[in-house]
Amino acid sequence: MLDPMDLLRSNLSRVRIPEPTNRIYKQECCVSFDSPKSEGGLFIDMSTFLAFGKDCVDWNYEKTGNPVYLHIKQTKKLVPEDRPLKKPTLLAIGVDGGFDNNEPEYEEAHSIVILPDYVSLSFPSVELPEKVRLAVDAILMAEGAERKEQLAAWTADKKEVSAYAMSLQQIDNGVIIPRSGWKCAKCDKTENLWLNLTDGMILCGRRNWDGTGGNNHAFEHYKETGYPIAVKLGTITADLEGADSDVFSYPEDDSVLDPLLAQHLAFFGIDFSSLQKTEMTTAERELDQNTNFDWNRIQESGQEVEPLFGPGYTGLVNLGNSCYMASTMQVVFSTKSFFSRYYSNLSLKAAFEVAPADPTVDLNMQLGHWVQLSYCCVLMAGLLSTNWTQTKLAHGMLSGKYSIPASEKIDIANAAAPMSSSKQESIPPRMFKAVIAANHPEFSSMRQQDAFEFFLHLLDQVGRANAGHPELDPSRSFKFGIEERLLCSSGKVAYNKRGDYLLSLNIPLHEATNKDQLEAFNKLKAEKKEEGKELSSDEIVRPRVPLEACLASFTGPEEVDFYSTALKTKTTAIKTTGLTSFPDYLMLHMKKFVMEEGWVPKKLDVYIDVPDIIDISHMRSKGIQPGEELLPEAVDEGKVESEKILANEEIVAQLLSMGFNHLHCQKAAINTSNAGVEEAMNWLLSHMDDPDIDVPISQESENAEALSFVDQSKVDTLISFGFQEDIARKALRASGGDIEKATDWIFSNPDAASSSDMDATSSGTPSADAGLPDGGGRYRLMGVVSHIGTSTHCGHYVAHICKDGRWVIFNDDKVGASINPPKDMGYLYFFERLNS
Repeated sequence: MLDPMDLLRSNLSRVRIPEPTNRIYKQECCVSFDSPKSEGGLFIDMSTFLAFGKDCVDWNYEKTGNPVYLHIKQTKKLVPEDRPLKKPTLLAIGVDGGFDNNEPEYEEAHSIVILPDYVSLSFPSVELPEKVRLAVDAILMAEGAERKEQLAAWTADKKEVSAYAMSLQQIDNGVIIPRSGWKCAKCDKTENLWLNLTDGMILCGRRNWDGTGGNNHAFEHYKETGYPIAVKLGTITADLEGADSDVFSYPEDDSVLDPLLAQHLAFFGIDFSSLQKTEMTTAERELDQNTNFDWNRIQESGQEVEPLFGPGYTGLVNLGNSCYMASTMQVVFSTKSFFSRYYSNLSLKAAFEVAPADPTVDLNMQLGHWVQLSYCCVLMAGLLSTNWTQTKLAHGMLSGKYSIPASEKIDIANAAAPMSSSKQESIPPRMFKAVIAANHPEFSSMRQQDAFEFFLHLLDQVGRANAGHPELDPSRSFKFGIEERLLCSSGKVAYNKRGDYLLSLNIPLHEATNKDQLEAFNKLKAEKKEEGKELSSDEIVRPRVPLEACLASFTGPEEVDFYSTALKTKTTAIKTTGLTSFPDYLMLHMKKFVMEEGWVPKKLDVYIDVPDIIDISHMRSKGIQPGEELLPEAVDEGKVESEKILANEEIVAQLLSMGFNHLHCQKAAINTSNAGVEEAMNWLLSHMDDPDIDVPISQESENAEALSFVDQSKVDTLISFGFQEDIARKALRASGGDIEKATDWIFSNPDAASSSDMDATSSGTPSADAGLPDGGGRYRLMGVVSHIGTSTHCGHYVAHICKDGRWVIFNDDKVGASINPPKDMGYLYFFERLNS
């Protein structure tokens, strides 16, 4: 047997010295969630710089033949119990002033390990070859790829100079601001006060999601006057250059810099050099809320929740406002379709063997799915990169390996005896988030997001990763067909069909079942307002709306604008909606967020009475009925006529203010017949990926006839790839005759083979869409995602899931037996179909 040092020298060709551009993983296994703190430590491949836990490093050796690894093992240090907490001053991790969280310290040991016999050599050692020493030093000194991504996402964005600062007009109304004793001009608030730099008004700030903060008077003043910039009193110091002062621009909806702040303050008699900081800035308040979040105020307040551990009860570490992702994934992986596809029907090793060279950028591997190698050979590298993150997350969440109690910690703040935490060690879904959010500007950030939008994004990505293999696609368990019946004023009918993954339901407040209590409450509220008193939380009465009323509003008749091919003019029609198939899992999205006047988002403070069992059998579409007469097939004429509609400039302007492209806004208004901003926005969000979305409106009618013709040679080319002729023609029409785009269209539309090109005059059928799951209409409530906060982009998300006959709360890394699940407070409801 070779001497260990000779063995290492014989494998020097498999050792690389990392370049500055190389991604080096050294904090977490790329296949599992093992880390240097795990019992077996972490092994860094010294050729690829990927990291592997003890259970997975052999697989990497078998797959790549790379034998040389840097082994890192961390052991916890004994730390004095009275170590003081370090309060962060920046919303960042691992940088000066960032989060400390009083985490335990670890001692780190290193060695060189050579597989397959795990021959070990100590490091550091002068006897090691120079190439090995240089490689190890470079690995240890480098910032890990995981850490780089974390820091980039957490470090706060640099403030920009406001576009309104340099030209700000100030009103000389004789206002002089005193040095202290400030109070809101419209209420009694003495904290969280903002000075409007145009007229000198002092008003309170916005109300926080938990009821604290101000009464929104500063923002309401901006809406009334349009005066754009305000500075928070108590944050102004002599160091104006240091950006300590909290300046906010309402039209830009962001914290900004005001280079002329000293001049603007002097206008109202404020000598900034004599002021001292007494208030937290917005960023500091955000920090405070992130570090001192009282979870018990959010859900099941005051309840002693029994912690749960084991398979299927693994928490997810909050990466920073990632609760929207955690709550959604907990429910999704509780479905049989995702559980079987990404966990029970495969092993980590099998998935790793067919994963790309770098599994950290592959979605299916990070979630839990793998596809046949022959299929992988068909797809391009971009699709292959979705094959790994899914496996890792599934096994991490469902195996129970990481569902163990967190280490006991001392409650330093209260100087109390040690308390066992209900939190788990849990798993940090960093790689999964990096892959699922790749190239998505919102989900890749550390800002709070809408769980509803993330759910749709997830299913879209999963569907793309399984394009062409619908039998392997678990997202289809949520998919169903919708049929709309349009009764024209001519008496004739039309049917439209489309697919969807969820039902978005309006909440008809007029259907509230507690109208008498609401009337009494509104009377009490008016009396309190006249007396200048505030209502206590015990006095607040919220509307209670039955879920049945929300479902009825979806299927009920609605008058819509409509171009009639029978009357050959724009008229109105009565639209009713039904389902052509019932999915395995039904997701209901409650439209709790509405737009008030001025397009200010508002959350409806309402309870939804949701039964454990629902029956939606009555919602099944009946299709064309005897005696009904379909509208004539003059689709092109109607299309040309509709294209002559001019976009409503008011609708376009409001969409532009939301950041959409001008051409896209015009098309949205035209294609919804100027019905309204909400309709236009919904159309726009569902057509952003249309191949012709960027085609000028004037060219669309000119291109229509040309697009109806498909080059047979291109059809033959796609047929030679193994696609059916009708699918090839559809794809070429949808992509303007471009073969490459047509191929991508086919992979992005796996349902194309079973869908029909139905227009507004075509006949619907009562049968389910081919290939979609279908069954009875009885469903059992299995999961609820609740949201606490005034907006989907702030606050907190929590999931409650019915598992093993009991309700369980998933609150990031806290998992416990739910005592009182908030079924009436849900934002997203998940139902499982009951077998007859």
